[in-house]
Amino acid sequence: MLVAVTELTAPGVTLERLFTGMEWAEGPVWLPSTRSVRWSDIPNDRILEFDPATGDTRVHRDGVEFTNGRTLDLDGEVVQCCHGRRTIEREAAGRPTTLAGAWEGGRFNSPNDIVVASDGAIWFTDPPYGILSDREGHAAPQEYDGCYVFRFDETTGEVRPVVTDMVHPNGLAFSPDESLLYVSDTAEDEHHIRVYDVVDGRCDNGRVLAVISPGAPDGFRVDESGRIWTSSGDSVQVLGTDGAVVGAIPVPERVSNVCFGGDDGHDLYITASSSLYRIRVTARQAPRPSR
Repeated sequence: MLVAVTELTAPGVTLERLFTGMEWAEGPVWLPSTRSVRWSDIPNDRILEFDPATGDTRVHRDGVEFTNGRTLDLDGEVVQCCHGRRTIEREAAGRPTTLAGAWEGGRFNSPNDIVVASDGAIWFTDPPYGILSDREGHAAPQEYDGCYVFRFDETTGEVRPVVTDMVHPNGLAFSPDESLLYVSDTAEDEHHIRVYDVVDGRCDNGRVLAVISPGAPDGFRVDESGRIWTSSGDSVQVLGTDGAVVGAIPVPERVSNVCFGGDDGHDLYITASSSLYRIRVTARQAPRPSR
């Protein structure tokens, strides 16, 4: 049974379009240190930031080698995926530093989305979208046979595949207790979210949680109740822990990703095709790990 949209959103709110003019907006993250939202305009090779206090949007950096998804590490620094350099990287003081770029001698395809676990390990997806053409990266051959989800241990430098049974793994997020890892597959014939049991930094018992229609489940977040707020072709769909759709927030463009933000965590920021949107919701993101 669908929950009314008003039970997911604050009373009387409407969807706001905050900024437009991107070619493909992606990878939003809320930055508590500056109380702003940062995201990518991938084909235009730039990173943008929106300041809710002023309503202004500025170019944070351009010529960024086609960055995509990003999150915060345990120290509150931005870690992000870079299609062009085929790496994951940390950005501090406006300068990116490569963390990892290869596995067993072969470069990654084009890291796409990224999360940080409570032990500090960095988990990320590696589909081929940045090497299929020059639109979102640089056309190039794959250097390992597949598209995996990897776990990177910054302390030891170990890069290890943790999910190898998906076609084009894309968005990912942990359940609030980190016992489950959710990963979306956006291959042409897939369009579903899979869930894996996480034990000692490894994934087991993969199964399909939900098939998303219309469109595909690109990026998503998990709220403090364990519900999944996922992108789709015409809305942000909200899934229960059993994968059933419990509600949806219509959006007039194809949704790519979301993040929770604002001082109280109840602002949902939505990247969708050419625009950045915001709406007040009743949920907040599951608490982030920190040192």
